[in-house]
Amino acid sequence: MPHEWVTRPMRAPEQSGAFPMRQSPEAIAAALIGEADGTPLAELHLWPYRSLPRRGFVIFIAATAGLLLLPLLAVLGSPVLWGILPFLMIAVGGVWLALQRSYRDGEVLEVLRLFPARIDLSRQDRRGTRKEWQANPYWVSLHLHPKGGPVPDYLTLKGNGREVELGAFLAQEERVALHGELREMLAGLR
Repeated sequence: MPHEWVTRPMRAPEQSGAFPMRQSPEAIAAALIGEADGTPLAELHLWPYRSLPRRGFVIFIAATAGLLLLPLLAVLGSPVLWGILPFLMIAVGGVWLALQRSYRDGEVLEVLRLFPARIDLSRQDRRGTRKEWQANPYWVSLHLHPKGGPVPDYLTLKGNGREVELGAFLAQEERVALHGELREMLAGLR
């Protein structure tokens, strides 16, 4: 599944026993819940599935060019070669452009950060446009819509007066599995 949990454990206080009196109660609470340094309790990265890695892309283009040039061996040295060659070059260039467009369309990254006092969701699309959403985890509800969404098993987070989608580019089974993981994580925050 094209997602990765980055879980950062909470750090123990540097001093054991009682807290020194020079620290305020707010600083002590912030140190205990992990927000003093802005470190989330858990972080989830989601991205679209890439079935053809960059190395496979190079091999595929080379194999396509080689197979298309194979019939040219029969017309090597004749004027027919120059009549067919531009069309074969256009075909290889078209495949290359289509695969590059597919890679650009897949440059989407969603980052979900779970803090004890808030949840942050940011989505960056291929144009670099960034969308942000924040809510209190106590009031956030996780919904899996089996029907009625733009995709089957549509996964949303609802809170702070808005409902935002999560992982719409994932496969149906991946959204169902992610729903179970997120449900457990959110239950642990409450």
